Formats: sequence, C-alpha cells, structure tokens
Amino acid sequence: MIRAIVFDFDGVLVESVDTKTKAYAGFFEDEGEEVVRKVVDYHLEHGGVSRFEKFKFIYREILRSPLTEEKFNSLCNDFSRIVVDEVVNARWVNGAREFLENNKNAYQFFVVSGTPDEELKSIIKRRGMDSMFDAVFGSPKAKDQLLNELMDFYNLNCNEMVFVGDAMTDRQAAESTGIPFIWRRISQSTPPLINFEGPSIFNLCQLEDCLEKVAPRK
Repeated sequence: MIRAIVFDFDGVLVESVDTKTKAYAGFFEDEGEEVVRKVVDYHLEHGGVSRFEKFKFIYREILRSPLTEEKFNSLCNDFSRIVVDEVVNARWVNGAREFLENNKNAYQFFVVSGTPDEELKSIIKRRGMDSMFDAVFGSPKAKDQLLNELMDFYNLNCNEMVFVGDAMTDRQAAESTGIPFIWRRISQSTPPLINFEGPSIFNLCQLEDCLEKVAPRK
C-alpha cells in the first residue's frame, strides 16, 4: 500500500523546464550557435542533474575551458537570480495543485529535486506550497542519497512509496532505491526513456488512476 509520494519539482509539479533551458542558452550565446545547441541538448538530456554538475560538465566537455571557483560561483549565483522569480510565477502542471489538495490526508508528500536545497525551499514557500509537503529536499546531494535518507528518517520502505519524475535521473534514482517510478511525459512527442516500460502520465490529472494500477488501495 502506498503511504508516500515523492515528486520531482520542475516539469512534474511546475511547468518550469523551459525557463531553465532558456537560461542555459543565454549564458553561452556568445560562444556561438553550435555551443548553445550542445549546451541545451546536454541540459535536456540530463534533466534532474543539478546546475553544479551541469556547469562543470559544460566547461570540461563542451567548452574545454578551465572553470575557476570564482567563475563557478558567479555562474551559479547568476543562474539563481535569473530563474527564481520565473519559477515562482510558472504555471502548475495540469492537475498538480488539485491532486495535492485533494489527497493531503491520504499520503505523505515529499519533493526531491536537483534544484539547490535553499533555493528550492524558498521557491516553494513563495508559491504558497510549503504546507503541502512533509519535507522538501534539494541538491547538492544526489537524488538516490536523498531518497535513502528520506526512507530512513520517515520510516518508510520502498514498497510504500512511488517517485513521480520526468527525467532519466529520476528513474535511475528510483530504480537504485527500489521505489516504483511513474514518468511524467510532457507529450506524445517526448522521446521515450530508454528501456522504460513502466507507467507514464501526461499530467497529474491522471496520477490517481495511475496509482491505482501501480498499487491499488486496500
């Protein structure tokens, strides 16, 4: 029986993926179209990976340029400054707010995201969402580590939980901890997750029915 639902944030509860994609593109537009394309492709293919890891990868593998600690900190701070207000004002994923409000007494709700922990909690508070969740967890810790810590602290086992995510990193974190995974697929044209044959939903209006198929209530 499912006792707890863990949600990724961007692209699962809030339609904020495009905001962050545009921010990454803007940071590197002076490097030319090819670099921007590679940066955006990498970002979209690695949804759920923290910006800390993404900036390091971009400089190491795409720009092939040294990244000083000063530059790294500047990039992270500027990224936060650019995206936070837009994420705060981004629209809900269809059905997300209603699901959380209608089921607050049926499940424990958690957020596990690649967004930096303090920033994530600030965004959720500014959106008036903080009372909806038992706890919120962000980077720099990896999602599988956060899930394990969550299970230990709240005395949950993997069979009592589901993780709703939109990226390969979400699926991998769920699989590594044994938690059933539900994929939020934005549209029919969204490229499939490699070798994933589990349940998927296009929006959170479909989540309740999907949960009944994954683990029917007794």
